[in-house]
Amino acid sequence: MTEFTLIRSRRKSIALIVQRDGTLVVRAPLRTPERQIEAVLKEKEAWIREKQEHNRRLWEEQAPRTFEGGEEFPYLGKSYRLRIVEGQKQALEFREGFYLRRSGIKQGRAIFEKWYREQARLIFSERVELYSGRHGMRYKSIRISGARTRWGSCGVKGTLNFSWRLAMAPMEVIDYVVIHELAHLEVKNHSRKYWEKVERLMPDYKLRREWLKKNGDRLRL
Repeated sequence: MTEFTLIRSRRKSIALIVQRDGTLVVRAPLRTPERQIEAVLKEKEAWIREKQEHNRRLWEEQAPRTFEGGEEFPYLGKSYRLRIVEGQKQALEFREGFYLRRSGIKQGRAIFEKWYREQARLIFSERVELYSGRHGMRYKSIRISGARTRWGSCGVKGTLNFSWRLAMAPMEVIDYVVIHELAHLEVKNHSRKYWEKVERLMPDYKLRREWLKKNGDRLRL
């Protein structure tokens, strides 16, 4: 039986709420029989466990970074362990894992952000050039932003903006955001015409967009 906190109130239906730390709260009408609550929990058991696991993982990942050895950082959809080293020329290097110079631990956040920004510029320059050339689209320039939830945008004059945090995401998700913004060069809104355009360019875009919705909170320092 799933553990939960029961709160009764003058409501009309049963609601299941999975808190950020994974605990389950059940809100129910005042006179709802316990067997009815248990039936709802049994019916939604798979959803509850999936949601709890997702929230617990986020809860753990959102603990403040220390930038000490052993921590893991994402890059292109995979996690890599951080190692602290002495005498390294660059403050941060990536060699199938992250290597941070010991003297840079206190500035770890700034050092990592600078590295991700550099990678994001290289990645987006390459992918935008690839897809714009393939589909005959013209853009003005590329800008890397610090946006936390707005993954990309397209300016009225053709400047494409992308969040550096996307360097942490899988390449197929990066490509979706590229296509999303390139499509805005022709259709400025999110109308049906726009999404039809996106689908022509990337038939499986919904799967890639869903990954970003579910995992976007994990693209953080």
